Amino acid sequence: AGWLVTDFGRFLGVYLGGRISEDSELLVFVRAIATALVAAVIANLVIFPNGALAATPLFVRISAALIGFMGYLACGKRVIVGIAIGEIALGTGMLLTPG
Repeated sequence: AGWLVTDFGRFLGVYLGGRISEDSELLVFVRAIATALVAAVIANLVIFPNGALAATPLFVRISAALIGFMGYLACGKRVIVGIAIGEIALGTGMLLTPG
């Protein structure tokens, strides 16, 4: 039952998405909501982490996120590069901080 509801929404999105102009206000609104949701999830993971990441100091997590974002911007807005740089910064920070 869960699969049917999820796939129906996906098929409907593909069907309607092909008919909507990329410059339409509706699509800009949907992109803004999706971006806000991703930002909220990232902020939640940085501020209120679970598991091993919870033992990492807050300044290390925030610094790694900022370094990853700067790497993303510096490398032509390539998502994978920003993620890799952020992970390297987080790993380095975890190794260098006591705890």
